[in-house]
Amino acid sequence: MRIEEISIDSKKYPQKLRNIYDPPKKLYVLGNKELLNKFGIAIVGSRQATQYGKMNSYNVAKELSKNGVVIISGLAVGIDSYSHWGAIKAFDMNWNSAGTVAVLGSGIDNIYPKENIKLAKNIIKLGGCIISEYSIGTKPERLHFPQRNRIISGISNGVLVVEATKKSGALITADFAIEQGKNVYAIPGDINRKESEGCNELIKDGAILVTSYKEILENCIEK
Repeated sequence: MRIEEISIDSKKYPQKLRNIYDPPKKLYVLGNKELLNKFGIAIVGSRQATQYGKMNSYNVAKELSKNGVVIISGLAVGIDSYSHWGAIKAFDMNWNSAGTVAVLGSGIDNIYPKENIKLAKNIIKLGGCIISEYSIGTKPERLHFPQRNRIISGISNGVLVVEATKKSGALITADFAIEQGKNVYAIPGDINRKESEGCNELIKDGAILVTSYKEILENCIEK
């Protein structure tokens, strides 16, 4: 399977992404690019996820995927990884999974972190897609990750933050979603844990509190 280069003036370029402020001029795509134009929810959160966060991201991703929702995340360790694996589980069980999209902060040939190379291979094998705005050979750099977050929210129809500290990069994705006119959902957490501070603050600021994947589906239907 080859990596495809899609410029912003191409008919193949995802319309949702074209509509955001500062869309990438080019996308590098490996896998099923049709997923980029389907209904999707981004699931993001802390790299240092608790068991609570891991369980919720995996289960919500699995159930949304079973119900035809593409799962979008950033292939990072923690919440991102469990979200991708949840969608993969739905596919693996022949539950009519919608698939999953991973947005990288490096070139597609430089999967980061290395421990997620197996995950990346499974995403492609099971009908998913890996994308990046960075050209082949580009190494991961710290600034790339907050920049790619606008793409995670940009190709989604809404963003779910599962677990986040006050300084988590997931909150950058939530900010992009608000800027782009997308719904932000958040799962509440223990008020005594720093890993829950970001989500609890989002809810106080107007994010939609969710305790089940069903609430996201119902909200999407209402829209």
